[in-house]
Amino acid sequence: MGTVVLMAASIPAVAWAYSLARYDYDAAIRSKPNLEHGTELFRTCAACHGPDGDGTDDGGVPRIGGQHFRVLAKQLVDYRHAKRWDIRMERITDRHFLADPQGIADVAAYVSQLPWPARPDASRAQPSEPGAAVYGARCQSCHGPTGEGNDRETVPRLAGQRYEYLVRQIYDAVDGRRPNLSHSHVRLLAHLDRDEILDVADFLSRS
Repeated sequence: MGTVVLMAASIPAVAWAYSLARYDYDAAIRSKPNLEHGTELFRTCAACHGPDGDGTDDGGVPRIGGQHFRVLAKQLVDYRHAKRWDIRMERITDRHFLADPQGIADVAAYVSQLPWPARPDASRAQPSEPGAAVYGARCQSCHGPTGEGNDRETVPRLAGQRYEYLVRQIYDAVDGRRPNLSHSHVRLLAHLDRDEILDVADFLSRS
């Protein structure tokens, strides 16, 4: 215990917070998930995200059912350590609800095996050709040709996500409200104009 305290005292606060977040994430993805426990934990999440993790039509709550396991685990850890901001999620990810990395692994594994919606966002009408072009030029190299993401690389699935949610996340990133995104990612998004942001979100929401 004394050694841990001395280490904490010798490490700058930001670095210490980063190391704690890294520890929680690494421990979570190394854990063997308990889906039964994950099911129990998800009952609390379902109050906002819905029983299938489908989110809300207005995009105030994102679709999470079927999202990649590592992506879900990282977002939970980021909320837990103030690397991503949302008062609802910060409360849910504290240690009163998710006591340890095992709990993070359990609920992330449960959510990841829910079906990602087969239907696109019904609130959108026709596919956006400009959005497809923007996505192909700016986003496809990381998020994949169909917006499928990559679990091993911790790249989120974007296809079929709520339009309003995607728009808000892009603006939040550019305005500095998504501290868990890399500077290079933020710079890329900052070069999109308003029409491009709306077009790419429109394209993804119905992909």
